[in-house]
Amino acid sequence: MIHNTFLGGTIVSVTSTSNFIQAIIDEDIANGAKDIYTRFPPEPNGYLHVGHAKSICLNFGLAERNHGRCNLRFDDTNPVKEDTEYVDSIKQDVEWLGFHWTGDIHYASDYFQTFYACAVQLIKEGKAFVCDLTAEEMREYRGTLTEPGKNSPYRDRTVKENLALFEGMKNGEFADGAKVLRAKIDMASPNINMRDPIIYRIAKANHHRTGDAWCIYPMYDFAHPISDAIEGITHSVCTLEFEDHRPLYDWVLDNLMEFAQFPSRPHQYEFARLELNNTITSKRKLKRLVDDGIVDGWDDPRMPTISGMRRRGYTPQAIRNFCDMIGVSKSNSRVEFAMLEYCLREDLNQNAPRAMVVLDPLKITITNYLEGQLEYLTGEINPNKPEMGTYQIPFGRELYIEREDFKEEANNKFFRLKPGKEVRLKHAYIIQCNEVVKDEAGNVIELKCSYDPTTKSGMENANRKVKGTLHWVEASTAIDTEVHLLDFLLQPEQGEGDFMEYLNPDSLVVKSGCKATANMKDAKAGDTFQFLRTGYFCVDSKYSTPEHLVFNQTVSLKDSYKPEQQS
Repeated sequence: MIHNTFLGGTIVSVTSTSNFIQAIIDEDIANGAKDIYTRFPPEPNGYLHVGHAKSICLNFGLAERNHGRCNLRFDDTNPVKEDTEYVDSIKQDVEWLGFHWTGDIHYASDYFQTFYACAVQLIKEGKAFVCDLTAEEMREYRGTLTEPGKNSPYRDRTVKENLALFEGMKNGEFADGAKVLRAKIDMASPNINMRDPIIYRIAKANHHRTGDAWCIYPMYDFAHPISDAIEGITHSVCTLEFEDHRPLYDWVLDNLMEFAQFPSRPHQYEFARLELNNTITSKRKLKRLVDDGIVDGWDDPRMPTISGMRRRGYTPQAIRNFCDMIGVSKSNSRVEFAMLEYCLREDLNQNAPRAMVVLDPLKITITNYLEGQLEYLTGEINPNKPEMGTYQIPFGRELYIEREDFKEEANNKFFRLKPGKEVRLKHAYIIQCNEVVKDEAGNVIELKCSYDPTTKSGMENANRKVKGTLHWVEASTAIDTEVHLLDFLLQPEQGEGDFMEYLNPDSLVVKSGCKATANMKDAKAGDTFQFLRTGYFCVDSKYSTPEHLVFNQTVSLKDSYKPEQQS
């Protein structure tokens, strides 16, 4: 299948069933590979965001497509920033997207003893040493992209001395930051990551799984290849920023494969991460928004976290379709947010039930309709899926329409309600505005209208043409609701300063006193609807109750992004 993809203002075609990593796997299988084994290895130091969705879809998708396996592994080697809350949220996100990991969940912390044994082995072979340089001194010794670094004065410690010092680090004899264990590689390497990188540091912090059992922890670049090798991972797929780290990944394995007798040798491959316009995809920045109370948590529906998107009404299928459309590449590019909204809108249009909700109510009285009478009209739950059936809509003498659907003075291009003019009420009758009622301040508070009883569906004038059709809600049965209108957290135009300076003050607009049709009373948290003529909205999972429904705006009905159809 070929899709059209919107990248930086240009539409390009991508193939959903293949990518360069799949091409590598195809070649490996052709050369005798029997089992394809991938992993998704998040660090539990925050909630996953939409950028992680691409990695989830890629790693689990590759496993599914090649009848292989995919592990969920938490790279929990930094106890200072990690928490079980993040572990639980990540598991929920992966499952919500529709993926299932192979066997039990894995944790890097399961391998702490192996990491330690591997580090000791490197020391014994003269390939690692304990260093006392401070962080600032280490930066000075590291060199630059154009100048080589210089050896640490502690680089030539004896194996015996290094073993004793590393044992002391493990036993808590030194303060945080006093010493580190470094790989002994090459301070003149053109790749800065190979200039005697740190592989262990002291961190006297409680770990969410191992408690106080350890006070030294491996660095990611050391733990990651070993974890992959322990689990038998064949294709270790990372984002592009790890490309320069691949030589270190290979160095660790080259020097430990024989000692550790790992089941297989994994290989690292890099792809471009997802960069969305107008979207924050930095865990650090997202955490700051949470910590500073700018949002009401990681799952705030304005947040680009997977949990926030779920609360906003995004569907797993829309996100998966989006990840499929953008494809997998080796070069960084930015994707228009409109493309994600397009995928969401396409999914909801096909599957979301319809409803009528008035956000800014203006009262209408049908003067020629019998007072106290109610009748029930029929509306389609979803015109794209007749099998979803119909719902009953109460109609009576007093109704609500949107305030913006009436203008006392309007030109000929205004096809909604105005004095002396007719409109059709969706699923109901044609009405005419006969009188405008105002308060003492001159504000319009009520419209008095008449209806044509012959214009209901199935009646003699049902097909009489009028230029405007409005949604509406019957007043006596209406449900009071609250609606949250949502926009980007950041303003479109941003300078070079702190991102907090460019927060959008209108990212959340709360509208109370909205009116919904009676059939909405049973709506549950997570239910998404198309509000006719308005957009898609989801019942909020945090603030909504059966007595007080709260809806989050999911996405507008229409947008300018319209990919050409190709086959």
